Amino acid sequence: MIGIATLWLPILVSAVVVFVVSSVVHMFAGYHAGDFRKYPQQEALLDRLRADGATPGDYMLPRPASMQEMRTKEFIDLVNRGPVVVMSVGPGGMGMNRSLSLWFLYLLAMGACCAYIGTRELGAGASYLAVFRLTGFAAFMGYSMALPQASIWYHRNWRMTLVTMADGLLFAALTGGVFGWLWPR
Repeated sequence: MIGIATLWLPILVSAVVVFVVSSVVHMFAGYHAGDFRKYPQQEALLDRLRADGATPGDYMLPRPASMQEMRTKEFIDLVNRGPVVVMSVGPGGMGMNRSLSLWFLYLLAMGACCAYIGTRELGAGASYLAVFRLTGFAAFMGYSMALPQASIWYHRNWRMTLVTMADGLLFAALTGGVFGWLWPR
């Protein structure tokens, strides 16, 4: 069995490779351009949210105060009348530094998880294909398999979910490839 510390290089390299490829995908590929639609009268809605004192966080509309209220005719009518809204409100500004830093930390954590799974199942000298299959599949589960929950429960557009899962498949293949390449011999 090999220790996870011996896999620091594939953890780091896979994070860098996925970071670069994900940046290229989002800046140049163009297929994510239609992920979000423009809201009609968006300035009026933003003015209303500011006036209402909306702070960063996750919101659901309508949202009952209790399970009892959820069963009332008034609340049921409100839901049936629609629309139902699930939204995340963020702070103002266009800075990407925080998000990109958190993304890179996530990629390192994903690599560490793949390394852990690999060290439990594979020894030094494992074949490229064995390492690729195991770490790539672990990475795919991490990058993609939780995404359908947002479509199932929160009405996220299924196209966006499936396209993002395809991105996850690409990132997983890159992760598995790096681990297979740099696995201890």
